[in-house]
Amino acid sequence: MKVLVTGGAGFIGSHVAEYYLRRGHRVVVYDNLSRSTTLHARMVKDTFNWKYLKKNYDKASLIRGDVRNFKSILQASRNADVIIHAAAQVAVTISERDPRADFEMNALGTFNVLEAARRNDSSVVYCSTNKVYGDNINRIAIRESEKRYYFLDEKFKNGITEDFPVDLCSHSPYGCSKLTGDLYAQDYASTYGLKTGIFRMSCIYGERQFGVEDQGWVSWFVIATLTRRPVTIYGDGKQVRDLLYVNDLVDGYDAFVKSKLKHGVFNIGGGPLNTVSILEFLDVLEELTGKKPKTSFADWRPADQKIYVSCISKIGEKLNWQPKVNFRKGIERVVNWVNQNVESMLSLI
Repeated sequence: MKVLVTGGAGFIGSHVAEYYLRRGHRVVVYDNLSRSTTLHARMVKDTFNWKYLKKNYDKASLIRGDVRNFKSILQASRNADVIIHAAAQVAVTISERDPRADFEMNALGTFNVLEAARRNDSSVVYCSTNKVYGDNINRIAIRESEKRYYFLDEKFKNGITEDFPVDLCSHSPYGCSKLTGDLYAQDYASTYGLKTGIFRMSCIYGERQFGVEDQGWVSWFVIATLTRRPVTIYGDGKQVRDLLYVNDLVDGYDAFVKSKLKHGVFNIGGGPLNTVSILEFLDVLEELTGKKPKTSFADWRPADQKIYVSCISKIGEKLNWQPKVNFRKGIERVVNWVNQNVESMLSLI
């Protein structure tokens, strides 16, 4: 099988690439290797993950390209059995500063991938986000405790389902651009019969993730704690997310690729058993490391969800998938990885 991974030198993309390389498939990483300069983001260059793949897998190959360039992605996807579309602009704050570039990367880039897949008869896995539900999540009644929020409505005790409303609310430009790609992927399935799996991800974390305060906060908190960097908390820190270890995420992608399903939209995250608030997460980190970063607070980000928990019943039923790594064990792995690479961290952050 030929697998094309857009954004394959990024965090999620590199784990996807590694998964299929380990299983002997032909894997092509498609990446512009310019995350540090794209949209002037404060992010590390993706060459770290590409070098990791090339060092450990001789058959890993790279096409340096940009999903905004249709001719390039069309050529790269020729003869691809499946395209895992992980390339994206991933930060809310950056989308607010430069919404046009955010749109071109996420909406136009996704359209280009889908059109290339249609012409080349490839299946597509689209990395969507819980941000497609926007501020509608905050219309659910909640209660507040000392360190977290809870849904009051028993209807949501197992989390947010895929039929939760996505419109008539604010999203942030990032949420809008990702929702555009999400809807196009759904329509390419219904209009052209393209096999498309849409995964609305909650909070994904794991090794080789170079997070920052406005994206990839789990890894950023670990890195900041172990390198004695200050941490900014947007909002009050009581907001809750369900955490999913990256290898479990990739298992979900592959379950769809192998399935007989022609199309599916799935919420994917750690689910109700792997929830944590930011304040609780800092307590867990202190237990694991004996350290706690210096923290400060800033205003809430637009359309930030006070609680988001994925209902993973549908993906469990349709793809026989469930998380294998609980968040505490996963965080231990991230802590160990950062400790082993602390010198690199200091030079890259």
